[in-house]
Amino acid sequence: MKHFKASQLSKRQNYKLLSGSIIPRPIAFVTSQDKNGKLNAAPFSFFNVVNSAPPMIMISTGRSKGKRKDTSLNIEETETFVVHITDETNVEQINRTELTLVDSELISVPGIEQAKIRMECKLEQMIPLGDAEEGSDLIIGEVLMFHINEDVYFEDSKINAQALEAVCRLAGNDYASIGDTFTIVRPTE
Repeated sequence: MKHFKASQLSKRQNYKLLSGSIIPRPIAFVTSQDKNGKLNAAPFSFFNVVNSAPPMIMISTGRSKGKRKDTSLNIEETETFVVHITDETNVEQINRTELTLVDSELISVPGIEQAKIRMECKLEQMIPLGDAEEGSDLIIGEVLMFHINEDVYFEDSKINAQALEAVCRLAGNDYASIGDTFTIVRPTE
């Protein structure tokens, strides 16, 4: 077994160890816009659910040499954004950002028509992490509206994972699909 003290590694080395170890990671394709309406769209694999009452998600946007991502700046400025689940049918379009915009219902930021699931969000909290040069912004958003394709929706608010065909991020340029699934009954005591 190899042992590494994180404080003695470069940012790149820590990133590679984290992104290669914590897999698979879901991919959020986020649309945001500034106060002038200029749209930005970008994928983020540092993304997950953090609360259900109210429903909240998180994305983390990195900084490079002190420069924050447009997504982070836009969300801080307008306090709204849309998160889309990346799937097998839209991953190539997302990679090239060749997508069709669709109006949102509760916020002014448009969504992407090709997404089987999209969530209109408002900023709940933004937390700067790490140092100003190479840290990140942890963005927590409350989901105001779910848009879910009928093909992936089950009764009683369940999602059909096989029909969703979500794509996940591994490391480098590698991605994966859901593949085989299995069930383990959780203990009740």
